[in-house]
Amino acid sequence: MKIQFKINGNKMEREVEVHKRAIDFLRDDLKITSVKEGCGEGECGACTIIVNGKTVHSCLMLAVELDGKDIITLEGVEDHIKNAFIEAGAIQCGFCTPGFIISTKFLLDNNPSPNESEIKEALEGNLCRCTGYIKILDAVKLAAKGREKND
Repeated sequence: MKIQFKINGNKMEREVEVHKRAIDFLRDDLKITSVKEGCGEGECGACTIIVNGKTVHSCLMLAVELDGKDIITLEGVEDHIKNAFIEAGAIQCGFCTPGFIISTKFLLDNNPSPNESEIKEALEGNLCRCTGYIKILDAVKLAAKGREKND
């Protein structure tokens, strides 16, 4: 099936198999390897992307569902958000980081000045096996401050 979509600001048209998952399409066909498969069940958040302004687990949707949609992956996220994770030391093995950054972008797009409780709620669908989450929370707070400077 032929689908048309916009990804990270670029319009595209591709042929996809109707049974192919979105994560496999993004990684294998489009070579966007920042989208990670952790659990394949929508529980870990590693495959999180933004589709039409909502976060979704790409392991739970089909590629054909991307037809006509606007998609954002890590590559489409503002540098100040990514840099906040680096500056706060919130990246350890890095496997979960793209999902956390996508969730952070979604949060800050909808709530530019979140409190800690709101940050925790926004990140609750993302799992990290390396940290105690403190540096990740610090990174989100830093990203919010960076957004204020850029606005």
